[in-house]
Amino acid sequence: MKIMFICTGNICRSAMAEAMMKKMAKDNQKNIEVYSCGISADDGDIPTQHAIDTMEQYGIDLKKHRATHIRYSNIEEMDLILCATTSHKMSVLRLYPQLEGKVFTIKEYAGLKDEVNGIDIKDPWGYDFKTYQECAKEIEESLKRIVEKI
Repeated sequence: MKIMFICTGNICRSAMAEAMMKKMAKDNQKNIEVYSCGISADDGDIPTQHAIDTMEQYGIDLKKHRATHIRYSNIEEMDLILCATTSHKMSVLRLYPQLEGKVFTIKEYAGLKDEVNGIDIKDPWGYDFKTYQECAKEIEESLKRIVEKI
């Protein structure tokens, strides 16, 4: 199975989700290829320092990650495309209408919805370290359910 995570810049949410899912797939002996990209990513951009520091707490090295713009990704080869927000999902479907049925928000696919953000994972970019930690926890909770589902 091939999964792609999508957010805006591919330097926070989708980068963290990709790294976490790779670790979870390995730990759970699941045969999953994991990728990520961003709707408005600057190709080759590096993750934010807070994203790197947050992933270190999970035993994950995010330093080698480089952003990929959606146009330069292999999105059309994916079995499942998981977006950080509903607006990302809508953008993907506008760009790639043939992927209908494979595109969900991360929380939507995990079956999670909260009172504040609904099925969106809020962008931590520009916020403090604590916000990144909260974002990563939200991603982790969703991914745990997704790994069980796959």
